[in-house]
Amino acid sequence: MAETHTMAAALDRWEGEGGAQTLPKAPPYEVSDLGDEERKVLERLGAAVVSGWNELPTDVQRTIFRLASIGETYDTARLKAQVARFLHDHKDDGENP
Repeated sequence: MAETHTMAAALDRWEGEGGAQTLPKAPPYEVSDLGDEERKVLERLGAAVVSGWNELPTDVQRTIFRLASIGETYDTARLKAQVARFLHDHKDDGENP
């Protein structure tokens, strides 16, 4: 849990240094608003992004992270920590053995 707090603090510091631009509002829909087929497409897109995460330019990673961390129905700090933890835990999933 302390590691998650440390990661969240580092992300807050990065944002405070101008690392992330604030979006005017959350994305226009939540995953729960999508149909089954659309959710499957979104799952595949998400899996593809995570698989290729290390190959993405840093600015693209930051943009994706920022967009994934916004949600009107979530505690933003907690969501950021969860997204950061997930990406950290799966950062090498797309690499060849």
